[in-house]
Amino acid sequence: MTTHRTSRRAALGLIGAGGLLAVNTMPKAAEAGDRPPGKPVPADLLPGGALDRLIAQRAAADQYSGTYLLLRNGRPVLSRSYGMADRSRSLPNKPDTIFGLGSITKMFTGIAVSQLVQQGKIAYHEKLGTYLDGFPAEVAGTVTVHQLLTHTSGMGDIYGPVNGPVIQGWSSEAEVTAGLLRLVRKAPLGFPPGTSHVYSNAGYVTLQFIVAAVSGQTFYDFVRRHVFRAAGMTGTDFYDRDQCRSSRRIAHPYAPQDPRAGGPRVDHLERVEFLGNGAGGAYSTAADLVAFMTALTGNKLLDAEHTWLATSPKNPVPPPGPPPAGKPPQFLFGCYGPSATLTGGHWILGHNGGSSNGVSTDLAWYPGDGYLAIDLCNYEGGITRDVDSLCKQLITR
Repeated sequence: MTTHRTSRRAALGLIGAGGLLAVNTMPKAAEAGDRPPGKPVPADLLPGGALDRLIAQRAAADQYSGTYLLLRNGRPVLSRSYGMADRSRSLPNKPDTIFGLGSITKMFTGIAVSQLVQQGKIAYHEKLGTYLDGFPAEVAGTVTVHQLLTHTSGMGDIYGPVNGPVIQGWSSEAEVTAGLLRLVRKAPLGFPPGTSHVYSNAGYVTLQFIVAAVSGQTFYDFVRRHVFRAAGMTGTDFYDRDQCRSSRRIAHPYAPQDPRAGGPRVDHLERVEFLGNGAGGAYSTAADLVAFMTALTGNKLLDAEHTWLATSPKNPVPPPGPPPAGKPPQFLFGCYGPSATLTGGHWILGHNGGSSNGVSTDLAWYPGDGYLAIDLCNYEGGITRDVDSLCKQLITR
């Protein structure tokens, strides 16, 4: 087991002088969860506390591999890195390791759409067919941009046992782009748009093509310029599989050969799709995600009004089940890219990501409490759930 414990000074250096989270520019919808700025950090969030011990225990049992960063008002509270980025080359995970983000990528897609809304080139109420052709009339004429962003369009997934191997077999940006467009054009509606909620990768891939059509650029180039570079995210990109294979900074994904059967973890890089898309597949570092949230909450990616519009709760999302005994209920909402949760009077804004091929990530901003928690793990999806849940409990109790 390899451990990297970053000092407060070093962590600040990684974040950069401009990386102090602008907690005073939070969306108005989050102000209900405000807490006094001088409230002490709970001991269990500090080095040596319960959260630190849990991460170390999980890493010692080979149930955690990645980088964890917790900030309060832009200053490091806890920074840890464990495990290996590339076992074959004996490269450990470090604070500046680049990890696959999974569905955290949807936040970038949502902000890109909102930027084009701010420019007057997209309208949330407009139908899909206003911007793209080739979709069936019952989709093009009924599904709105708002519904694509909030997972209420009726479009579902494009992955699965049939499409998965096809997607993995593509080997160029052109092939990925053409293939994804074919898949979303054929994606059936599972329910009339606006009448229900189903998490939709197909919807966010569709948004990728709306961004490209309206901007006149590829989706990748638009996000690189207007999100990544605009936020100062120097290590973030849609790296393709060849770049991941050769880089010494990008963590390889590790998971059991057969996720259903378990067993020893193997390198799943060759199983990962060649290039990500609007639903998932961007790569980033913990420090870059701090830069992204700093730029977003500081109104550097959107003006104040459109930042509020993109990050405020829209539609309620049915909870996965009743809260555990003794725990407050959680109220979940879709936003335009991020998700929002209200629990015990505390708002949480962010997104998580997961893949059975070796991605387990979480980004959680607590605007009323001043915390930003970033968990980037290169093991199978869901394996960090207990770590992320403990952090949330310690902040919101």
